[in-house]
Amino acid sequence: MSEQIIPPFTAASAATKVQLAEDAWNTRDPEIVARAYSEDSRWRNRGEFFQGRDAIRAFLYRKWRRELHYRLMKELWAFDGNRISVRFEYEWQDANSGRWYRTHGNEHWEFNDQGLMTIRDMSANDISISSNERRVGIHKISP
Repeated sequence: MSEQIIPPFTAASAATKVQLAEDAWNTRDPEIVARAYSEDSRWRNRGEFFQGRDAIRAFLYRKWRRELHYRLMKELWAFDGNRISVRFEYEWQDANSGRWYRTHGNEHWEFNDQGLMTIRDMSANDISISSNERRVGIHKISP
């Protein structure tokens, strides 16, 4: 995800960083996603707090065992210096219940001089949807 896009961010580089993050997360491969984070990256994901690439990988493996058919869309919300904020939406099917969900949320990111994310702060809400309410294809989020 870093692709040598380093701070300070411009509108173009921040948008590219967000698109690269979306692309990486949509692989659903914890090894690929974890490369974008510093070795000591700190995360808040909803009510979970953890630190380091190993913890990130473990979280992502756990996440994608539960969240099947995961498909994510991210949108740049704001940027300044070494920080980017995004809003996101993703859909997934619960591995245990088979129910579909759409998750809406926000993330605040902070990067080091090498373009690796050192802080990820995420808040989200899950909305239960029926399978016929799923959105087809890739789209950008409408406000």
